[in-house]
Amino acid sequence: MPTALFTNAAGSRRYSLYLPPTRPTAGMPLVVMLHGCKQNPEDFAAGTRMNQLADKLGFAVVYPAQSTRANISGCWNWFQPAHQRREGEPSLIAGITREVITRYGLDAGRVYVAGLSAGGAMAAVMGNAYAELYAAIGIHSGLGYAVARDLPSALAVMRGKGAGNARPTQEIPMIVFHGDGDTTVHPSNGEHAMTGTLETVEKGTAKGRAFTRTTHRNAEGRAVLEHWLVHGAGHAWSGGSASGSFTDPLGPDASRAMLRFFMAKP
Repeated sequence: MPTALFTNAAGSRRYSLYLPPTRPTAGMPLVVMLHGCKQNPEDFAAGTRMNQLADKLGFAVVYPAQSTRANISGCWNWFQPAHQRREGEPSLIAGITREVITRYGLDAGRVYVAGLSAGGAMAAVMGNAYAELYAAIGIHSGLGYAVARDLPSALAVMRGKGAGNARPTQEIPMIVFHGDGDTTVHPSNGEHAMTGTLETVEKGTAKGRAFTRTTHRNAEGRAVLEHWLVHGAGHAWSGGSASGSFTDPLGPDASRAMLRFFMAKP
């Protein structure tokens, strides 16, 4: 994937961009993918198979890269107040998003952000800080918006202390995946409170793992929150490819489920 550098007052971050080679880019949707700790864009692309799905379905994918100078483990700093608003790292990710939309003529009304673990937590931040920019968000094995204010509180909430029933982000449609065997980020971090909606619960199996999917719909019938609890899964991208890190080849395909949720007609 070609790489580029984006710079603003908050600093600089590199990003990798994938555009399906056989399709015109004008008017395409855009998916922003935020990797987890100890990952990079190429690794994350391989594990989620998002580029192959872009070829099939016709969308662009951009992978902002966290700098190890900003975080030694390559984690997005989702737990610091300086990076929970329209400044710092969120401003860099939003700037990358806007730069790609403008440069390639993508559809600004169909822009989505998703991430794994720390990237999932940062996706929640992006949905709150830049609600006008993203049409929906996806959180895999991550955490809710502003559930921590520093590293000690982040470690506590990752263990499940005070994690459950985080409020959904700015009422932006959200899809959440979490394994109930996750020992890195407690599964309660995948639970989000949603009032005034119709809740339906479905149980099933996919590729060797059972799952429970809970969907909340608004008065117009639009799914505004979809929560997948994958039974027996750990801290890994469900249905992912072994060619990337932190993936589980078993279970429902999180990439396809997120794309279906993102691009559903209102």
